Amino acid sequence: MPDDSKHDDQEGASGPDWDCSLAGYSSVEEILEKHLPSKELAEVKRVLLGHNQGGLVPALPLPPAASEAIAHLPSPTAVRGWSFGAAREQLRRPRVTRIGLIQNAIALPTTAPFADQRAAIHAKVGRLAEVAAAAGVQVLCLQEAWPMPFAFCTRERSWCEFAECAQDGPTTRLVRQLAARHRMVIVSPILERDGPHGEVIWNTAVVVDERGRVLGKHRKNHIPRVSPFDEANYYLEGDTGHPVFETTYGRIAVNICYGRHHPLNWLAFGLNGAEIVFNPSATVGALSEPMWGVEGRNAAIANSYYVASINRVGWERFPNLFSVGDGGPPRDHLGPFYGSSYVAAPDASRCPALPRDQEGLLFADCDLNLCRQVRDRWGFALTARYPLYADALARYVRPDFQPQRVAGSEAGAGGGEEESGPPREALR
Repeated sequence: MPDDSKHDDQEGASGPDWDCSLAGYSSVEEILEKHLPSKELAEVKRVLLGHNQGGLVPALPLPPAASEAIAHLPSPTAVRGWSFGAAREQLRRPRVTRIGLIQNAIALPTTAPFADQRAAIHAKVGRLAEVAAAAGVQVLCLQEAWPMPFAFCTRERSWCEFAECAQDGPTTRLVRQLAARHRMVIVSPILERDGPHGEVIWNTAVVVDERGRVLGKHRKNHIPRVSPFDEANYYLEGDTGHPVFETTYGRIAVNICYGRHHPLNWLAFGLNGAEIVFNPSATVGALSEPMWGVEGRNAAIANSYYVASINRVGWERFPNLFSVGDGGPPRDHLGPFYGSSYVAAPDASRCPALPRDQEGLLFADCDLNLCRQVRDRWGFALTARYPLYADALARYVRPDFQPQRVAGSEAGAGGGEEESGPPREALR
């Protein structure tokens, strides 16, 4: 993690003294482009990014309307487009959905009044949504808890004020207007206040359809107990299962942030028929960056669907110091959010990520026919052995569970434990 001892002035996004780069570069891809000869670079990209329909995922040109919309943004914004194809079929036409991912920093210092902070983020993301619409995006996903700073590290209760009604709170009202105006499905992850149930708080993604109607919501399934995030001080595990939303543009699901570390979470969305799973996140470099490019891509491969991973950018410094349980001195920040949003396809291909240190919009054409084509080619669902693992899990969750282990020829060999587990006849 970069040295932040010199950062005395509060800023919403990365500024001159808020270096979120990788040794001065915006991405791993940029480092490779700079230092590898073209022949070696092509082979490295083939392995790191995979091939889609015989080559690297091709770039999409930016529509003129989007270029014009970008020109009106108040700060530099990276906008990149990519096209994931599928083989032509005789009995099905291509099913191409254009998705969009927005990664952004907060808009005002965390010391500003809460109403001003939320209004400023609403305005910023509203402008970015206009760019997405101009780029032809049909399904747009925003980052985790997008209308607020990711303040759960502070453990201060005042940040609960950002929680709002998922059905008709101020953020959902804004998103409904944007969705209806642009005929665009929008996935809006917020901090939800559940009025009918004691006003408890949830980490929730609200799905609004292209007519501006709330199609449904999903609450985060897995809550980290990893410092410095400390989210369990505000909300606990969700109760909505693994819903897949049938939209005009395809079947989508939302695996919120920490859920990406749990393969069964990804699996359940696939079992329910997801074709695109969004992973809105808020995560920092020292903790998770080595995992970031692997987990979404692996889930796309294992479950034969597209995965769209989104992370916020910039530094967020808070008024009061807090401890993180690592024996170090108190601090006022989580570290830099590293952006790097990307899309992975079921055929193991992926696009280059957005910059690590810049706000941006990534849009991608995803031919949904690829999901079935990969499923037919690799047969992962056919060979999955679901009853085998259902039985293993059913036994594991019992209080009298005994691991199925085989001891060596001497008592205690290979770990010092005797053979245990189900009776031998159960293993036939």
